[in-house]
Amino acid sequence: MTIYFYSTREEYGCFSNFSSHGFELDGLYWSTSEHYFQAQKFVGTPHVEQIRLVKTPKDAARMGRERTRPLRHQDWEQVKDDIMRQAVLCKFQTHTDIRDILLSTNNVEIVENSPIDFYWGCGADGSGKNMLGKILMEVRDILHHTYRKDIDNKTIK
Repeated sequence: MTIYFYSTREEYGCFSNFSSHGFELDGLYWSTSEHYFQAQKFVGTPHVEQIRLVKTPKDAARMGRERTRPLRHQDWEQVKDDIMRQAVLCKFQTHTDIRDILLSTNNVEIVENSPIDFYWGCGADGSGKNMLGKILMEVRDILHHTYRKDIDNKTIK
């Protein structure tokens, strides 16, 4: 079995970076993981705060893709997966309800069923890298280990 997600309105919509599950990271509150991820493209510039404060994750994504903004050139390709992992982990650590949903998927494959994204999703023909799905499965493993340890110690969070 494979779990496919994309829209926040569908089952497993909480796996989307557009889901409205805010969290605090780097000393700031982020409305969605999309806000955080897109803002990290512009660390050290006023664009971070502009993106952090926009109303919707769709707006954050649009702003993050605008090439008129000064993308952190040298290391973005090397750090983007770790930034996404950090945001997704924080999101699921913050919200017990969605953490439980993620943990309930056990070892099932998770795929972002994006028809347009061949890096974070599976793309229109399924040949994409599905990096968001892979990160969700990594985060699930991390949380399962932590959660399992908490149960073993009888201190459930």
